[in-house]
Amino acid sequence: MIANALTRQLVTSLVEDAVTAPSMHNAQPWRFVHRTDTDTVELHGDPAREMPIGDPDHRGLHLGCGAALFNLRVAAAHQGRRAVIRLLPNGEDPWHLADVQLREGAVEEEDLAALGPVLRERHTSRFPFSEEQIPSEILDGLRAAALLEGCRLVVPGAWHTDTVMGLVHASEVFEAVDASVRAEIAAWIRTGSAGEAPATDGIPAYALGPRQYDVKSPIRDFDSPRRAADRPSARFEKNPQIALLGTVADTPNDWLRAGQAMQRVLLQATLDGLSTSLMSQPLEWPELRSDARDPGSPTGYVHMVIRLGYGPRGRATPRRPVADVLAFD
Repeated sequence: MIANALTRQLVTSLVEDAVTAPSMHNAQPWRFVHRTDTDTVELHGDPAREMPIGDPDHRGLHLGCGAALFNLRVAAAHQGRRAVIRLLPNGEDPWHLADVQLREGAVEEEDLAALGPVLRERHTSRFPFSEEQIPSEILDGLRAAALLEGCRLVVPGAWHTDTVMGLVHASEVFEAVDASVRAEIAAWIRTGSAGEAPATDGIPAYALGPRQYDVKSPIRDFDSPRRAADRPSARFEKNPQIALLGTVADTPNDWLRAGQAMQRVLLQATLDGLSTSLMSQPLEWPELRSDARDPGSPTGYVHMVIRLGYGPRGRATPRRPVADVLAFD
């Protein structure tokens, strides 16, 4: 045994916090392995949970796993540990996404530890937000959060916001005419109907939010076939407040960093009293994604559109049992 070895109980607790991260369609595409001989926690992508239609290059999968990795860092700091991360440590195994060594002492990780109390409070909200404007100092703090992870968070002006929202609506049209995309999404919706997968992943009916009165809602309607009964209708904010998270390059390493930045921003927003939701829909179409960036910005690639505002907090969505995603070796 090595000094300060991690106990099975501690590793289990850290992974329980890690998997509260968001992921595309709540697929939870991660696996963790604790190597007891080196006291290293490995993070792997789960190829059984890939989405070949909506995420063929696995960028979204990397974002979700990066978010889980950031949660692990926060949970470790909250427990007085410092996480030392090595991304993509095995060039021969692209599914081996990170190695994490958790060392004693996290004095320099106070900013991470401060996010620990909101790890389990952050939930995606697909409900209407108010028109109340977010103070500039809060937006500045969210930009700083992204920079800490080597990414940029752009808060677009009016013309850029209109452009991005136009891409959101264009992606709705693309999705509506593509049966394969709709079928892939439908496989991750949980309405309680016969034949659905167990309700430990995917998006449950209660998390779908209300239907929109018009087609200009700033959120994605995952239930366009109207399988979920008794969903109310609501009018969403007229002027959605959004932010675009991006990087200069577009490699798996960048995707993992973007996932960590995304989660840091989401947790900081939660700490600041904001509600949030994620809009990846226009970024899933290559012909639309490139138009999401501001041509005057050094951000070369947009990885996520984040909707921010004041409104109802979302409810927790199901998570797979830790025993299903954590192995000890």
